Amino acid sequence: MTISRVQQWPFVGRDCELGTFSGILADPRRHGFVIYGPAGVGKSRLAEACLKQAVDAGYKEAYVKASAAASTVPLGAVAHLIPDGVDLSNPVRGFADVAAALTGARRERRWALWVDDLHLLDAASAVLMRQLMDTGAIRLVATVRSGEPASEAVNALCHGDAVHRVDLKALSPEECERLLQEVLGAPVGRRTLLHLHDTSRGNVLYLHELVLGAVASGGLVFDGEVWALSGDSLAGTTTPRLTELVGARLAAAGQECHAVLELLALCEPVPLADAEAMAALDVLVELEQASLIRITAERRRTTVSLAHPLYGENLREQIPLSRRRELLVQQAERTEARGAKRREDPLHIATWRLAALGTADPDLLVRAASLSFHAHDYAQAIALLKPLPSQLHTTATRLMLGYSMIELGQWESAELVLADADKEASGEKDRLEVALARIISLFWLGSRTQESLAVTQNALQQVSSPEGRRTLHTIEGYVRVISGAPNRGLALLEEHLEADPSTSYDLNTWLRGALTKTLALAATGRTAEATAWASRAYTAHMRAEEEQQLVPHPATQLSTPALAEAGRITEALAEGERAFNDLLTSADTIVPRLWVAFCLGRTEWLAGHPGTARAWLTEALTPAREINHVNALRLVLSYSAAAAAQLGDLDAAKAAIAESERYPVAGYLRGEERLGEAWMLAAQGRQADACNVLREAAQEARAANYLTSEALLLTEAARLGSSEAVAERLFELTRICDGLLTPLRARFAQALAADVPGELLAVSDELKGVGVELLAAEAAAAAASALRRAGDGRRATAASNLAAAARVEGAWTPLLTSAEAAAELTSREREIALLAAANTTSKDIAQRLSLSVRTVDNHLHHAYAKLGVTTRRELLSALQRTQ
Repeated sequence: MTISRVQQWPFVGRDCELGTFSGILADPRRHGFVIYGPAGVGKSRLAEACLKQAVDAGYKEAYVKASAAASTVPLGAVAHLIPDGVDLSNPVRGFADVAAALTGARRERRWALWVDDLHLLDAASAVLMRQLMDTGAIRLVATVRSGEPASEAVNALCHGDAVHRVDLKALSPEECERLLQEVLGAPVGRRTLLHLHDTSRGNVLYLHELVLGAVASGGLVFDGEVWALSGDSLAGTTTPRLTELVGARLAAAGQECHAVLELLALCEPVPLADAEAMAALDVLVELEQASLIRITAERRRTTVSLAHPLYGENLREQIPLSRRRELLVQQAERTEARGAKRREDPLHIATWRLAALGTADPDLLVRAASLSFHAHDYAQAIALLKPLPSQLHTTATRLMLGYSMIELGQWESAELVLADADKEASGEKDRLEVALARIISLFWLGSRTQESLAVTQNALQQVSSPEGRRTLHTIEGYVRVISGAPNRGLALLEEHLEADPSTSYDLNTWLRGALTKTLALAATGRTAEATAWASRAYTAHMRAEEEQQLVPHPATQLSTPALAEAGRITEALAEGERAFNDLLTSADTIVPRLWVAFCLGRTEWLAGHPGTARAWLTEALTPAREINHVNALRLVLSYSAAAAAQLGDLDAAKAAIAESERYPVAGYLRGEERLGEAWMLAAQGRQADACNVLREAAQEARAANYLTSEALLLTEAARLGSSEAVAERLFELTRICDGLLTPLRARFAQALAADVPGELLAVSDELKGVGVELLAAEAAAAAASALRRAGDGRRATAASNLAAAARVEGAWTPLLTSAEAAAELTSREREIALLAAANTTSKDIAQRLSLSVRTVDNHLHHAYAKLGVTTRRELLSALQRTQ
């Protein structure tokens, strides 16, 4: 993607305002449309769009650029609008002559006038504009920068009901997403979107410059699927224009304000008293009025912060190192002098001293790291613990450091830290905690299952307490479930996982075990138990999160996989979205974010939305590649390949399959890692080979007792032509797996095998009812094919229409392809059908087209049959679908 391509920015997100302006054009009593907003919010782009709308409606256009220089000359800004020969020595008569000249002798000309920066317009020009408005000579479109003092021009032109005021707001995250996808030509990762929106605050101009700078610096990269920030950071992504824009805003504050702005850039938010130590209260009030700072009162605490994140970026680049050190140390001393009473104060003091001096009090560093760890800000915890001298590290601090590295995917570094902790561990509790951390690191990120199990067995030989051994068996259950042995793992969890987390020897292990128990129950078909257990685990996690330092994020407990396998697709997607949004607002949650994004992608696949599934899977792939999460990559890539193949993107499917083969089979959801291979073969026309792959994969899932995975894979085989071969086993699975989805899968396969239209349509209706839309469409399409072969064209077309109406996001499948649409209408049939859809009687149609009523009715009968409808009321929507 080149910079020139990125610079082509479209106009989006102002539909409501344009609709309002359209109404003003149609109302002769309304003469003006004034757009207020801060610099860069998009006032000029909206004014341009309004002007174009006016020109399209027959108005002539004119433009006035007000400026401080032109405001010193009466009528200086509008001189180009005044016709030659108009005598302005008598302003009343002269202004009337201007209006007459603009509109013409017969008032046949209408003008739309855009005044940019209306607040800078001189008074004489404003009076002329007002007279032109009042006489109907012009429709005014004007922009005014928010926060500027109200000038005579603004007062003269903006009062009264004839002028409509719009306070233009920044773009919402959703509007930013639409804009960026159009600009960049591909989706933007959710976390990247959040960074860009938060940093720009939805200001279009700032967003534009941020994106240009990020692309140019390599900070924003495209991986073939999605745009994402490398390293989740916008550092170094500024452009000269952005620096100039922000610098100009800050320079306007004056030198006396600079000290407090520098302090805020380094330490915001700061208490009001600390800000007053750098600048007088009247100066702070002036800065707030200029929208450079924000003063916020919350209960008894008043804090000061910069009004925009980019102000801090700009200021920090210009603060010399010696000045930076001085400000940071002073703020640390002020906070200490107050007694550092607030919970976050130790974190701030340690961070400031570390940034200023490269060191800080060891006790303070540990306390600050604990706060960061508790807030899931693992990068900050690592930054605070690394400067701690080796001799001052304890088993607890090394564990904190190791777990932080694990959560950021740095398993090799974590293993080195934990190996040191293991050497220093004394006592059963320390040895147990180190062993637990090493097991997680080796297995989950390193995919070194046997090594992690060896650590478990070694620890069992050293730990004698019943509580400690229960904890080790719980973590072993976790490893067994994820590595492909759900029955064995679930047995360990059900035997050793305490019912009450408050009695657990190690709460983090309880939480990991609780999450894994949900997955194991869902995988083995016990979905009702899985959803109930997940709800209980999430509640326990949230309660414990308030008091203790926990590693798994609470969002990981939400039961998306269990709900999906239970057939509660809509609930599963809502839970997953909630979890992902929770993770986006938390610092450094790479592994949980990866996991939740994959669950959402898989659930969207089950729903039959390959495009949305692909977007979520890309959200999972980006962090998985970033941290080389080998335990997840093969499975995520398999689903990504399947979605790409179903959407007709064979090159992407092949690339994903080739990449996946570099990683080991993790074991979780055994067999599903071959889904992409099967759909790629199907997309190449090799359906028999695809079915063989799916049936082999289903056997692997069955052998591992991943029963819901087996049901999914058998259903995929049924879709691709093996319904007769898999229907019996799917029916057997309905006696083992609870929930709605497995019985519907079995009925789908049986109906395909029997080729009974009525049963296919019934199954289609039930699948659609639980949110499985693509399977529902395929069942309807199969029914259409069967009906067409039976010669029932009308019902065949109706079934085809059901298939076409489903939200399948452009998916290609053999079943949809085989159910060809009904024959097209002839031109005469379409003509008559359109008239009938407009409630024209057969008699009137006959008269209009010089046909007999009988001929009209015959044509209508044929059209009804081809369109699959029975009444005129259904005609219009059916005709629209065939266009």
